Amino acid sequence: MTTIESLAQEWLRLDRNPETRQEIERLHAERDIEELELRLRQRISFGTAGLRSKTEAGFSRMNDLTVIQATQGLCIYLLECMPDAAQKGVVIGHDHRHHSETFAKLTAAVFLFKGIKVYFYRGLVHTPLVPFGVKKLNAACGIMITASHNPKQYNGYKVYWDNACQIISPHDKGIARAIEKNLEPWVWDSQLVNSNSLAIDLKKDIWDAYFKEISKICFHREDNRASNVKFVYTAMHGVGTQAAIRAFESFSLKPFEDTKEQSAPDPDFPTVAYPNPEEGKGALVLAINTADRVHSHVVLANDPDADRFAVAEKQKDGEWRIFSGNEIGAIFASAVLENYRSQGNPVENLAMLASSVSSKMLARMAEIEGFHFEETLTGFKWLGNAAINLSRKGYHVVFAYEEAIGFMIGDIVRDKDGISALVTFAELVVQLEKRGLTISQYLERLYQKYGWFVSNNSYFICHSPATINRIFNKIRYGEDTTKSKRPEFEFELRYPSTLVGHRVTDIRDLTIGYDTSKPDKKPTLPVSSSSQMITFELENHAVITLRTSGTEPKIKYYTELYGDDKDAVILELNHVVQGIADELLEPKKYGLEYRVD
Repeated sequence: MTTIESLAQEWLRLDRNPETRQEIERLHAERDIEELELRLRQRISFGTAGLRSKTEAGFSRMNDLTVIQATQGLCIYLLECMPDAAQKGVVIGHDHRHHSETFAKLTAAVFLFKGIKVYFYRGLVHTPLVPFGVKKLNAACGIMITASHNPKQYNGYKVYWDNACQIISPHDKGIARAIEKNLEPWVWDSQLVNSNSLAIDLKKDIWDAYFKEISKICFHREDNRASNVKFVYTAMHGVGTQAAIRAFESFSLKPFEDTKEQSAPDPDFPTVAYPNPEEGKGALVLAINTADRVHSHVVLANDPDADRFAVAEKQKDGEWRIFSGNEIGAIFASAVLENYRSQGNPVENLAMLASSVSSKMLARMAEIEGFHFEETLTGFKWLGNAAINLSRKGYHVVFAYEEAIGFMIGDIVRDKDGISALVTFAELVVQLEKRGLTISQYLERLYQKYGWFVSNNSYFICHSPATINRIFNKIRYGEDTTKSKRPEFEFELRYPSTLVGHRVTDIRDLTIGYDTSKPDKKPTLPVSSSSQMITFELENHAVITLRTSGTEPKIKYYTELYGDDKDAVILELNHVVQGIADELLEPKKYGLEYRVD
């Protein structure tokens, strides 16, 4: 095994950034072997989510060197896959996080060095503008420098392929292999993008084209113009404010009230511990305070890179209700269906998508209303590619969502887009006011029509990948493992036969490729041994999914129960959730941290 001394010297040989060099030099001088091991032993992995890590020195972190190395691998792989990539060009954008602009410029320099045209967005952009640019410019790929809603210490590198979707396998593996073969920096120049003739800035043109397409999904312009509904908006210290303003203008909506403390981009996110509106009232407290002050009953929110969307509504008792991603998804699906039908389109040509951990309510809606529905793995890399495939078959894919407040409206981008979601939802609120309905009342009507689908989703924090693997292996193989007689599995399968007093009716394990609901016991959804994901279905119709996050140190759980009696369903589901902790995850035994709102 390579010594930590050798790894430190290799880092210092390659790194040209004085700040990150100094970090490793200091750790080396202090003989902080534990920290050096964390920083240098493992290389940051390139997956379908691209790169994401803390911004600090080390091969396992986001920094100038690892960004350059990743880009060199991507560049080589791109040229192998697309001989005309140099002419097609690449789109590069960045958010406001620490080092984002530098990372974007260093990324551009690598492509320019290889003679590849670069469409470089100068200034901050929201993430959807990168895949939109790839689509509009027919580019070979796109790179967005962002860590979305992660804490301030993080940054990331997200890749879109020439179909304007996030990459899926085998591209991630091909890029990862190419990175390993191209670790020696070719060029280290953050100023090259300012002088090279192959660097082109079409940001204004793409920005205008994006909002022209946004305006096409407006169905009630006159009602929007006449409405006096007062909305409050928060960008969560991110890049969304200017895009949100322009989107409201595109829909002829009156300007929203801004949450001023969170309006301007700020990489330190000073007013929130986690800049993620999905985290609940803790993240939205300033927006809610603003709404109370200006007498607004609806709060709309984007995450920092404005690809996610959240909404809260003041109830009659004065309390604020923050809608879950599944609730927003059901509302969107119904609204989109209404708009589609109002245009005289045949519903059998309509298709909608949801991820496998999202609510089954959309499938129920499809069953009753007659449109086509498909389920994919978690993540818009799967949803977006599935949408493209369905479009090729003649379907109009007008909506897709995942419960983590990610929504795709229409075909502006085949990715989650918090800005198109923002104005589509605002327009719906205007229509609901015309009908004398609140958002909650509208959702209640959907439950009455389709049934009570109640979800309870959360997570535990675990910083040890080994512990996470131990927990999942215990679930599938039992505490005491026995060598499997079947070559496809390492050990004999010993999943629990009951959970919280209910018989387990089906098990799907997408880590090892096992699904009891299929005759051949093989799942139809893609299998990946690099991530953990197990789903249980119980005889009481509860669905439980446990999975790891590709970008955060979390074990996530998703639960849903369906029934006709709301209160009974909620009570039973709470019992199921407690059982997940007690019987499967055992947080005390494994040192898991509970989510803190």
